[in-house]
Amino acid sequence: MKSCTHCQAPIDEYILDNQLEPLRDLTVEDFNVCADCATIVGDACVVCGGAVYVPRSRSEVPDYCPACRSDLIGRTGRDPGWTSTPLSS
Repeated sequence: MKSCTHCQAPIDEYILDNQLEPLRDLTVEDFNVCADCATIVGDACVVCGGAVYVPRSRSEVPDYCPACRSDLIGRTGRDPGWTSTPLSS
């Protein structure tokens, strides 16, 4: 078993995989954190309306899920970051 990079607890892959289910195309293999340290917020992605992963060290919820961020990078060649930038008026 791998250890969580945040708390060093053993990662229960079954529990974490169930928690990560709302994230498109991501599994426990893509994360090095335990289920207690992984925060998933449903319906938060501004592109697809899917779930996003919030790193434990952050308080703001990202605007893009990992899959949509990856799609944007692939289409535009630019990394939009995790949050969208509001248009200035």
